[in-house]
Amino acid sequence: MYKIIDGKAVSAKVKEEVRLEVEKLIESGIKPGLAVVIVGDDSASRVYVNNKKKDCAEVGIISEEYALPAETTQEELLNLVETLNNRNDINGILVQLPLPKHLDEKAVIEAISPIKDVDAFHASNVGKIMIGDYVFLPCTPAGVMEMLKSENIEICGKNCVVIGRSNIVGKPMAMLLLHQNGTVTICHSRTKDLKAVCLSADILVAAVGIPKFVKADMVKEGAVVVDVGMDRDENGKLCGDVDFAEVADKTSFITPVPGGVGPMTRAMLMKNTLMAAKIQNNII
Repeated sequence: MYKIIDGKAVSAKVKEEVRLEVEKLIESGIKPGLAVVIVGDDSASRVYVNNKKKDCAEVGIISEEYALPAETTQEELLNLVETLNNRNDINGILVQLPLPKHLDEKAVIEAISPIKDVDAFHASNVGKIMIGDYVFLPCTPAGVMEMLKSENIEICGKNCVVIGRSNIVGKPMAMLLLHQNGTVTICHSRTKDLKAVCLSADILVAAVGIPKFVKADMVKEGAVVVDVGMDRDENGKLCGDVDFAEVADKTSFITPVPGGVGPMTRAMLMKNTLMAAKIQNNII
């Protein structure tokens, strides 16, 4: 019988820990602040930004939103980032991706001060994750690690397979599993015999962005399956990269969609913003 790893419950615990620490900072005269920049009117991005504002309110972090029109120029966006970099009351800067096609995402990410880069996308922070000497972790992989930890799931010595090689999830996810002494394989569109590789996994992380991509014949009996996907099925219903109904019975632990990794991503953003406030105020 499988067990569902409840992302809502684990994220609530993380946010409560953050709230208590934020309370202490406020008592000492420090009010952590997060600036969220959204360009254009992408509906999914709007939902994410609204949820992040709610999370900030829950834990006591001051939230500032900068909603810019889709035709915003590169120069205007970079000028805003520079202004936020120079503000002492803003500890974290998050530019919601994707940006409109005429804007250079890489240049925008690199413009954010590494100590305010609460998404951990800046090359400086990515490099620190690679060598295992990091301050911030990308929110989604960090959330996955927190979920595994919450169920005391052993990573050391286990075969870990990550499907997907994005800079946001796949690559950092692999590094975090490796830092915990997992034996890690990253799969992608060019992987030969993907099914066989997945069948070797004690821990399988699906981050490929294809609805119900992982089927039962790709999952080893008793595996831990983490679904990072946030997709829509043929009926427009929210689903993940894993065919939950088909796969669940083969697993020992599995994350649902919704209610799995999603809430954890946002909780870890709160944790990163708290960490940024501590660093910038020389508390760490």
